[in-house]
Amino acid sequence: MMIEAAGSVPSAAQAALAADGSPMGEAARWAVNLLTAPDIASDEEMAARFMPTFGAGVAGKFSPTLREWRAQGPYTVEDYQAVAHKSWVTLTGPAGERHTLSLTLDSNGVIRILTLRPEMAIPQTRTWDELEEALRIPGIEHSVLAARLTPSGPVVLHETDADRPMATGSANKLYVMRALIEALESGKISWDDEVTVTPELRSLPTGDMQDLPDGTRVSVRETAHKMIVLSDNTAADIFVDRLGRDAVERAVAASGHHDPALMRPFLSSQEFFELGWGARERRAEWTRRDEAGRREMLRGITGPMTVRGSDLGETVHQLGIDWMMNAYDVLHVLAGLMEDSERDTTGAVERILTAYPGIVADPAIWGRVYFKAGSSPGVMMFCWLLQNRAGETYVLVLRQMADEQKPIGDGLYLRGVGARVIESGLLESGAAVGARARQADGVSTP
Repeated sequence: MMIEAAGSVPSAAQAALAADGSPMGEAARWAVNLLTAPDIASDEEMAARFMPTFGAGVAGKFSPTLREWRAQGPYTVEDYQAVAHKSWVTLTGPAGERHTLSLTLDSNGVIRILTLRPEMAIPQTRTWDELEEALRIPGIEHSVLAARLTPSGPVVLHETDADRPMATGSANKLYVMRALIEALESGKISWDDEVTVTPELRSLPTGDMQDLPDGTRVSVRETAHKMIVLSDNTAADIFVDRLGRDAVERAVAASGHHDPALMRPFLSSQEFFELGWGARERRAEWTRRDEAGRREMLRGITGPMTVRGSDLGETVHQLGIDWMMNAYDVLHVLAGLMEDSERDTTGAVERILTAYPGIVADPAIWGRVYFKAGSSPGVMMFCWLLQNRAGETYVLVLRQMADEQKPIGDGLYLRGVGARVIESGLLESGAAVGARARQADGVSTP
């Protein structure tokens, strides 16, 4: 590889990166080369590697940043981890300083996000007290739920503010998925049906469907995959439009949300962006209105979108503009999706839900991993449903909320904490003192 000295023996990390024949591995090698090759890549080469919206003009603006990154080298690859469409390469500089090169690919294998940052130290979390210490950060509120699912109900291993409704961002897509599955089971829609990308339904990233040309037709199966795996906002909005807002609201109630009124009216992502960062008078109006008044407001929000990604900044979750769930709501919708998957004879639901585990989970231990992230300014959450080879099923929900985005960052820390908990065996050890069984009213938990 490009980072080895002549005659040197490649490290295990270098060998793993060199051996990854997937599109992610190829992209990660190219990105490392970007930092270490003798000459800086041309704007045309970079534009070809990134999403079309990156473009040669943006590549020219990126070149100064790339020169700054290269000046911190030469680099050595110390670690390489890849999970579906994301990868992380740990690099050391000449004085031993450690950096994380993060890549995110779109569904066509081109680079959507590329960052280089100082490596973030993630503390060990081998006990619940260590987990709480890791999440005790000035200016950030947090919530935790760790539980084992049993036929008689969840056995809570550890919880902190788990009953508290908090903004959860894209976790709302779990309810959209449940509404889609209900429509599939009732024959109202099929996996092979197609949906159409239109200007009125185009939202902001995450995802890549917003970059498809108007009129592009995509199968329901692929759209659902993008909605869960890439957290594609346009994909979710297409389904909310196709299935109907009322269908998603029924899925919220059927999934055991503790107060479904908090999710009514159920917002599309486009409506969320327009309410939060569009015409400012809408914010105050939203807080004043009841459910009927809010539905009336939403009828006045029609695409194409007026909000740009650069408009997002100040937080709005304090105004109730988000999707409000407590940690048990997250647990119940994940459990409901597992039940849905076990009824699905096509296997499509399970393939979608397990396509992106969010972390590098040891397959020798975990035979099934569902994952969903959610974020918005000042909001970060990660949740997992994990089933081990003995058939025991666990749920881990981690949430953070702050009055501004800066203390929370991009979620790399919270994701890392979740990985520490899962790797430590803490879930399976049931180490919490006073673990208790909790049966949700009227909700069957596997």
